[in-house]
Amino acid sequence: MSKARLVITAVVVEKRSVGEVVAEYGVARSWVYELLARWRLEGEAAFEPRSRRPKTSPRATPAETVELVLALRKQLSEQGLDAGADTIGWHLEHHHATVVSRATIHRILTRAGAVVSDPGKRPRSSYLRFAADQPNECWQSDFTHYRLTRPDGSPGADVEIISWLDDHSRYALHVTAHRRITGPSWSRRSGKPLRSTGSRPPRSLTTGWSIRPGCRVGRAAATAWRPNCGA
Repeated sequence: MSKARLVITAVVVEKRSVGEVVAEYGVARSWVYELLARWRLEGEAAFEPRSRRPKTSPRATPAETVELVLALRKQLSEQGLDAGADTIGWHLEHHHATVVSRATIHRILTRAGAVVSDPGKRPRSSYLRFAADQPNECWQSDFTHYRLTRPDGSPGADVEIISWLDDHSRYALHVTAHRRITGPSWSRRSGKPLRSTGSRPPRSLTTGWSIRPGCRVGRAAATAWRPNCGA
């Protein structure tokens, strides 16, 4: 039994005073009188849950804008053009002098049933964790460009940081900083993780990095490094 029905029963059927009911059920006196008035007017319907939605929403998107968004969606789709939220927002701003956020446009389209959810679009690879199954199964090498700062706070020299990570544990095997990295220099320095750890991974993971114009380290350097690691 709902609290509203208990309160009405206590006051109307059991003939208890409003003050006594308020003290027992821990409710506001004004709510009891409001409930009684509603019960006398509506009867049993007074016990049904009421919507808590506000009667007015001053910040709600105007109905004219909603209709315009849906009209643009229909028009662009029929013309075979992109009819996404970004495109609709561009047309609203440039052709109708109306600025609406991308999220608002998407909500309008979703409420109107103009957007069909298609979870099949998500690539299957996104469900898999990108990591080696065992420690030392695969090492990953990458570059990070970093500008040093002098003691006085002014910008210093640019350096390039080589990092070697175990692809399973994400443990940093070897990290070094250099003024400039080239393919041959990367290949020479890549033996340090092998010597410091004493391990030989079955495979390594690298990409075709582009550090700066005229300096590209990638497949060629990695191919030269593979015999050194016994792979």
